[in-house]
Parts: sequence; structure tokens; C-alpha cells
Amino acid sequence: RPTKKHITPHSPDQNEMTIEATLCIIIRDGRILLQRKAAGRFGEGKWNGPGGKLRPGETPEECARREVYEETGLHVNTLRHHGTLRHYFGPKSEPDWTVHHFSASEYEGEPKESEEGELRWFPLDRIPYDQMWQDDIHWLPLQIEGRRFQGRVYFNSDGSRMLRHTINVESCPSKPI
Repeated sequence: RPTKKHITPHSPDQNEMTIEATLCIIIRDGRILLQRKAAGRFGEGKWNGPGGKLRPGETPEECARREVYEETGLHVNTLRHHGTLRHYFGPKSEPDWTVHHFSASEYEGEPKESEEGELRWFPLDRIPYDQMWQDDIHWLPLQIEGRRFQGRVYFNSDGSRMLRHTINVESCPSKPI
């Protein structure tokens, strides 16, 4: 769901909007469920957790539950909110994406692939960071530890290279997943 219009000094399009989205990491029995985004999808070819854009009037938690179900066939029970990352693609004053990060370890159903991409369980000590977004290696271990965080991630315009990031971690962690 677009959160607001903004004017950026470096953008020719003065009507850009920040996309608000969710991402949910599912961990069970020492494994993490990831999805390789299908051709033509945002993040094509990269492994990531299920997630997507908020619909009008939808809360981030509602969106996370819906997206997990649509992309995996799983009904997640308890969701844990870990924080928010703002992603910038190119020089801008406002983020392109604001992503609310969740995790779940309890669910009902069996994982089923969707048009969004292939699903695979990975052992926590063999997460394919080299086939993921470059910022994942900085926040995903925090999320696996049950930590809460806020941050900003800056990529070049086409998203092929992370330029810098800032992630602030809350001093007292939640319980591990």
C-alpha cells in the first residue's frame, strides 16, 4: 500500500510512492523456509521469505498472514514482529519500500509452491546468502536470534548492489524463535 507521495530532488517522477510491504520468515526444527522468486517477480531469482505489498486498509500483520498463505499454503499461528527496514533504490529522500519483518515458527498445513516461486527448507547453518538480497546477511541473523531492529538499506538504482546500510538493534532481545 503506498504510504505517501513524496518529492525527491533526484527523481524525474514527482509522484513516486513508498510501497509498504511485509516479509515473514518461517523457522521450524532448525530450518528456514525460503522462496526463490519466479521470473518476472520483484527479486527474481533471489531466495527470500514470503511477503508482499499491503492492501488498502490492511495491517502489516494481516498482510503477513495473507501473503504467507498465498505464497506457501501455510496458515501461520503466532507472528512475531521484529521491526522495519526502509529500502532505497538510487538517490532519494524517501524509501522505495518500507518492509515490516515478521517471523513464525508455528503453522498449519504443508508448504505448497505458488506462482511466486519455488519453496525450499534450508538448515540454519546453510542459508544461501550469496543467492539473496545483499542486505539479508545483516538482518536475517538478528531475526533468527529473535532480535528487534530498525534500519535503512541503500542500493544502486537497479538493486544489483548494496551501497550501505544502517541497522539499529534493540538492546534487549526477544526470545529466540
